[in-house]
Amino acid sequence: IMCQILPRTGQRMILGITGPPGAGKSSLVGAMTHLYRDQKEKVGIVAVDPSSPYSGGAILGDRIRMQSHSTDPGVFIRSMGTRGHLGGVARSTGDVLRILEAAGYERLLLETVGVGQSELEIMELADTVIVVLNPGTGDGIQAIKAGIMEIADIFIVNKADLPGAEHLKNEIEMVLDLNGEKPWRPPVILTSVLDQRGLSELRDQIALHQNYLIQSGKNLVRRKQAFAQEVWYHWEDLARQSFAIAWENLRNAEKNLEKENPYRLAEKIWASIVTEETVKHVSFSK
Repeated sequence: IMCQILPRTGQRMILGITGPPGAGKSSLVGAMTHLYRDQKEKVGIVAVDPSSPYSGGAILGDRIRMQSHSTDPGVFIRSMGTRGHLGGVARSTGDVLRILEAAGYERLLLETVGVGQSELEIMELADTVIVVLNPGTGDGIQAIKAGIMEIADIFIVNKADLPGAEHLKNEIEMVLDLNGEKPWRPPVILTSVLDQRGLSELRDQIALHQNYLIQSGKNLVRRKQAFAQEVWYHWEDLARQSFAIAWENLRNAEKNLEKENPYRLAEKIWASIVTEETVKHVSFSK
């Protein structure tokens, strides 16, 4: 199926929303969806929630804050659990976004689990990355530590009705000043879903950034990088499936494997993968 819809995809810009838990990402996505629906645009939303390392389940609570869109035929919300995948998204998030685009959704919004030093995969999926931060939680310093400054195309200081919002905005601006002049300087916008503050400005800045990407050719560069990463992920899936099959075959054929050298054993399995019939039974395009 994915191979069949591939020619119908790759034209729409993907908007990524990330930030620490509790920053108000879901509420912000819901408010932005209202703006795009007012413009008669169909909106596809992929909301990723963390999966339990014990049960493997996920609450998928993001959609609770988007209930006003649940009966809107112009909005499709797909909740996903990470299923142990690192990077802030699920393994198949890119495929779901591609399906939504092929289905005719004009605005594609991706909300991640959260963001940290190991959760920056949103860069490989989104054309415009919005980082949402909160006042009074030390988010400014945490952003610098986590490498968020490098991935953000737009900064949002959400819950701007709370004390400390202006201070956090100034902190971010100061760090951006230290980074020197760049072709695109991420704007820092104060927003509040409660009183609709800053939402129109956010919509306008998103449009400006996406125009910048097209005019500068950066969108093509990003998509080439995303394509290379996608090929790597698919190869990784194939290798993992092949290894699992070969490992199971070896365990069934030989006893006392735990007494063998694990390095030599891994080499032995790898040699069997590239020569045995096993590989023929593995395919991501079935």
